[in-house]
Amino acid sequence: MKIFLSGLFVTVCLASFTANWNEPFPPHRVIGNIFYVGTNYLSSYLIATNAGNILINPSYEESVPLISASVEKLGYHMKDVKIILISHAHDDHCAGAAKMKELTHAKLMVMDADVKEVEDGGASDFHYSDMRWKPVKVDQVLHDGSEVELGGVVLTAHKTPGHTKGCTTWSTRVGNRDVVIVGSPNVNEGYKLLYNAKYPEIVADYEKTFEVLKSLRCDVFLGAHGAYYHMEDKYRRLMQGGVNPFIDPGGYEGYVSDREVAFKKELRRQSGR
Repeated sequence: MKIFLSGLFVTVCLASFTANWNEPFPPHRVIGNIFYVGTNYLSSYLIATNAGNILINPSYEESVPLISASVEKLGYHMKDVKIILISHAHDDHCAGAAKMKELTHAKLMVMDADVKEVEDGGASDFHYSDMRWKPVKVDQVLHDGSEVELGGVVLTAHKTPGHTKGCTTWSTRVGNRDVVIVGSPNVNEGYKLLYNAKYPEIVADYEKTFEVLKSLRCDVFLGAHGAYYHMEDKYRRLMQGGVNPFIDPGGYEGYVSDREVAFKKELRRQSGR
């Protein structure tokens, strides 16, 4: 499939492990207590608190050792991960959940509409018939607006459906900065927007997602894939010193606008207009 990201098409295969997405990337502090511990293309975040840590996105099962190594390099320990969250129920973001739970004994919390898919290992996905992972029990079901709190740190779960039925965008504050971790507003190649018997409300859900994303205040723009927010370029700039490049409200607004335009274009194409 192809997804349009940041001015170029990226070919992806969600139905199986994509090795070139699973290469090490230097772990780094994004801002305050938020750290990047993901791979070169699959974003995972460690949110440190004084009562343990929160991990967003265990990614592939094969990603878990890389994430663990990054956490340790930052001086933290996997045994201190108390909560596991995901962006959405696709294998490149949640296939490692079972292994991560075994490693950390943390609680897995998932948005309501993605719970079934996480627990049946992808069998109930509305589009991908061959995307599978090790089924894993969800410990706590989240809903739109649910707050996940640990050690005084609060993350808010915003249901931003369409990409999956329970796709989740996370928001939090670090000091006086609003941080948004976008789940995904992308329409993957082959998604049927009209007369979709397995997901009849998909268009309304995408429209809701863009309303939600445009309503969020964002200073620090992050996402489920580093390509959403030009992670590699911003990391290079971060290493050079100066102003934190991850503070990018304009980048967030531009990304959301671009994705909405792409969605509407695809909807018109499928409508024959």
